[in-house]
Amino acid sequence: MTDPQQTERLKALEARLKQAKAAQAPKPHQEEHYSQAQMAWRMVIELVAGLGIGFGIGFGLDTLLGTTPWLMVVFVLLGFVAGVKTMIRSAHELQRQAENDQAAKDAADEGK
Repeated sequence: MTDPQQTERLKALEARLKQAKAAQAPKPHQEEHYSQAQMAWRMVIELVAGLGIGFGIGFGLDTLLGTTPWLMVVFVLLGFVAGVKTMIRSAHELQRQAENDQAAKDAADEGK
């Protein structure tokens, strides 16, 4: 069967494993990663929505007025500009949030 020395070694190993697992801190960058991925998808969706809305308006007006590709091209470009502008606004919002978080962290570090 098992000898007492081997049983003690296994118990010591289990104790060390528990201690090592307890010492490992959860990784907070994973939450940040998910929030950055969500923000990236938001920006992509904003750009695509701007293009889609511009295409829809341009195509509709071209159909009504008979100016086939011209209004569609103009409104797709305007939709692209609007999408990029919205993306830039979202990026500024993310940057402000990061600056506020860093300022709060610096203030907390100074208080210690």
